[in-house]
Amino acid sequence: MFAEMKRELSFHDNVEFIYRDAAADSKRQLGQIDDLIKLKIDLLIVSPNEIQPLSPRIEEIYDSGIPVVLIDRGINSNKYTAFIGASNFEVGQNAGRYAASTLNGMGKVVEVTGLPDATPFIDRHKGFLDIISQHPGITYLQNFNDHDTGYQKKLASTLLTEKNIDLIFAQSDYVAQDVYKICKQTGLDKKIKIIGVDGLPIDTLGMGMVAKKILIATVLYPTGGQEAIITALKILEHKSYNKENPLATTIIDSSNVRIMRLQNDKMLAQQEDIDKRQKRIEEQIAITKNQTNIILTISITLGLALIMGSVLFFYLKENRKINARLAIQNEKISSQRNQLIELGKKAKAATDAKFNFFTNISHELRTPLTLILGPLEEVLSSPKLHIPVKSQLEMVKKNTMRLLRLVNQLMDFRKIEEGKMKIRASEHNIIDFVTEITNAFAETARKKNISFRVDSKDRELKVWFDGNMLDKILFNILSNAFKFTNDHGAITVTVNKDENNTKAIIKIEDSGIGMSQETLEHAFDLFYQGHDGTFKGTGLGLALSKELITLHQGNINIKSEKWKGTVFEIYLPLGKAHLKENETEKEIPTYYLNYEEAKIYTNEAETLKLATSEVEYSEGKENSILLIEDNMEIRAFLKNQLSKKYEIIEAENGNIGLNLAYETIPDIIISDILLPGKDGMLITETLKNDIRTSHIPIIILTAKGSIEQQIEGLKLKADAYIVKPFNLQYLEETIKNLIKNRELLKDHYSSELPSEGLKSSVSKKIDRKFVNEFSSIVENNIGNENFSVDDICKEIGISRVQLYRKVKAVLGYNVNDYILSVRMQKAKYLLLNEDLSISEISFKVGFSSQAYFSTVFKSKFGVTPKAFKEKDVNKKTQP
Repeated sequence: MFAEMKRELSFHDNVEFIYRDAAADSKRQLGQIDDLIKLKIDLLIVSPNEIQPLSPRIEEIYDSGIPVVLIDRGINSNKYTAFIGASNFEVGQNAGRYAASTLNGMGKVVEVTGLPDATPFIDRHKGFLDIISQHPGITYLQNFNDHDTGYQKKLASTLLTEKNIDLIFAQSDYVAQDVYKICKQTGLDKKIKIIGVDGLPIDTLGMGMVAKKILIATVLYPTGGQEAIITALKILEHKSYNKENPLATTIIDSSNVRIMRLQNDKMLAQQEDIDKRQKRIEEQIAITKNQTNIILTISITLGLALIMGSVLFFYLKENRKINARLAIQNEKISSQRNQLIELGKKAKAATDAKFNFFTNISHELRTPLTLILGPLEEVLSSPKLHIPVKSQLEMVKKNTMRLLRLVNQLMDFRKIEEGKMKIRASEHNIIDFVTEITNAFAETARKKNISFRVDSKDRELKVWFDGNMLDKILFNILSNAFKFTNDHGAITVTVNKDENNTKAIIKIEDSGIGMSQETLEHAFDLFYQGHDGTFKGTGLGLALSKELITLHQGNINIKSEKWKGTVFEIYLPLGKAHLKENETEKEIPTYYLNYEEAKIYTNEAETLKLATSEVEYSEGKENSILLIEDNMEIRAFLKNQLSKKYEIIEAENGNIGLNLAYETIPDIIISDILLPGKDGMLITETLKNDIRTSHIPIIILTAKGSIEQQIEGLKLKADAYIVKPFNLQYLEETIKNLIKNRELLKDHYSSELPSEGLKSSVSKKIDRKFVNEFSSIVENNIGNENFSVDDICKEIGISRVQLYRKVKAVLGYNVNDYILSVRMQKAKYLLLNEDLSISEISFKVGFSSQAYFSTVFKSKFGVTPKAFKEKDVNKKTQP
């Protein structure tokens, strides 16, 4: 088969042929088919080893659009493109006829088959029995499967025990060869006649065995390799072809075996000659290609030489012109360079002036801040101060300290930029120094129930450093650690040497909220503000700390994972070889902790708790406000002020705020823009485009105050945009007006129940859509006595709670009251305009009981339906 395929493919050099042999192994054949499909073949030619394992996979490939040509063996469906092969049933019949003729219609026959699930062996068996069964004198004793374990022993035993076995039908030449060996072993090779199948042109099989009279005959089974390739090419070229392509078969016996072998030998010789000629043609083609390539290369080289000569001549001519232009440009560049030098001097002078102004402003800020802090601390020390007032003043003090800290950091950073921050290092015991700094946070740790300790393997570790710089570094990092560590957490400070005894390591580890990967990457960037927690920094502290450590020729590392804490490691070189002579102090000054300076940092680390007014806990507040703000102090301040009149719901980030908006359906939402999670703009857009929350007024309260940002907020349907710092009274009046406007809209929606008024123009498209949909559902079901709130929820797609809150917020009605009002209005209309009985009208408006209908009607309009109708008739009959 393979030789025939190769012979036919030699005439088609544009076809890539991939061949695989499964060696009669179905599992291996399935794997080979899958590998070929992965290679994205255009057509599959396959001879299925067995029906059951192969049929489903071949059907899948056919269904996927890949043509499938079956050769020799079929499958149990018609899901294939074409079949090439002889009729195995006819093969069996030919063997049966020859056997009957040889035995003259009398004798005993045994059959040896192949795989039990392979179509060739099944059909050959059926064809053989079809003929044998027509001869009563022939006894079909038994059939053996050559794939059964120990079948040779069973066959040998049968041959010896069963007397007078005349003929064995072996379903392939290979099986016939095996059967002959068994007959020879039992001494019956001269007595028993053997018929094979395939007619293979090999000395040891098929024709060779017939020629040697080992077999009395073999049934020729054409492989169909050539026909398979021809059919496959017709399919790929979209030419007409036959789906079924039967091949002829015949008997080869001693009468024709010589002619058949001669024909086959001649065919093989012709194929060998074709192969030789094909090889010579390919060699000539290769020689021709090489010659063509040489000629082409020479032509290109000559062409390039001509082009390069022309180009060189052109460039020589142009070079003179370019040199002349370059001389002119050099003069211009020199002039521009001089101008840039002059501009650089002016820019430097302007920058220096700007920084000087900035530094002077920072200096000027310290004076009023000092004047604020002094009287403020004196007032706070008064024992007569009311708790709510004291709480507010504590918040003023904390934020004044924060502003003073920011001013100090800005001034220090300015000094570093100007190169005026000079290190004055002296040798100190760094363990005592760190311990003194950490003592300043002891009270903060006690208030927050934080486990806070300092550990060291050594009692003394001498390090050269500038105490006035290192204390700022430690204060900054410790302040952050306390700020981002929740109550009952832990903060540990360790001071040790590295393994090589060349550096001192100060390690500050906390169990706080940690940092995201993005924040960690930008932690030391100037003015970077992350969104990892409720607290936001200025983006100065860590940047300044890194610069101060760099002045000490040290470095700082940070490790952190979200919700798993943060670790800072400060590395300071031991000794003073890394310091210049003017960076050290000859005399060792005594370091004294400035507790006023320390308060600036410890104050930042403490959590401020505002005293809550008792009014906050009073019941019966009509309206609720959802407050979405990540700054805890602003959130606490607003809650303290607004809780006197409104129920306050708090959310510390955008994701929580959005969920609470859906859960609680508040009357007002106040939101910042810059929030962890979803920002204020996205929250506004989401809520305003959701039918459940579109009616809720939203106030944007933010420090982003540019006109462009305000316009963007209003485009997203925010009801108000208030810039920080804000006037509390202005905020309260804005809230009152928005609630009042919402009440006016309710009156507008419900002024003309049941229908027309609700479908009139509405200020917001999403609310108008809800009102129209809601009223339409109610009106369409007005006659359905089983109609309920659940039916409306299913139609609109919201929960019962959200429906009740939405209808109450937009219409001012309870859902059931609204349905009843619509039914009563409809009944009133029918009584006035339709000639129907009271019973018919009650049924049309969804009442199964006329008596109950009359009761409800009377409670609504003050008269019974009958009296109402009679009164209307009397009005119409009066002249």
